[in-house]
Amino acid sequence: MDNCIFCQIANKKIPAKVHYEDDDFIAYEDIKPKALIHLLVIPKQHAGAMSTLMDDDFLMMGNLLKVAKHIAEKERISRTGYRIVINSGKDSGMEVDHLHLHLLGGSQLNDIN
Repeated sequence: MDNCIFCQIANKKIPAKVHYEDDDFIAYEDIKPKALIHLLVIPKQHAGAMSTLMDDDFLMMGNLLKVAKHIAEKERISRTGYRIVINSGKDSGMEVDHLHLHLLGGSQLNDIN
């Protein structure tokens, strides 16, 4: 989608501090970090909120989580712990209507707003 900011980042039209990229996913630093490490992990192919996914999209979701696990290992936060947050819809705080997860870690995580 041309007007989706996450699609523009995935297509290198908007710069981002990328920590991981493969053919299907990209992970980059959140511009409003809530933790020492706060990355957004997104599918490069546009997908809406979780509530809009179809049954065949859940293989992609499994791969998204697998990528997040890999990144947590690469960022050296897998042994001490990390949090994965997936918001769905505006009431959850989802600001961009493109499926993404937040990978947070690097220090003790308490309540994060």
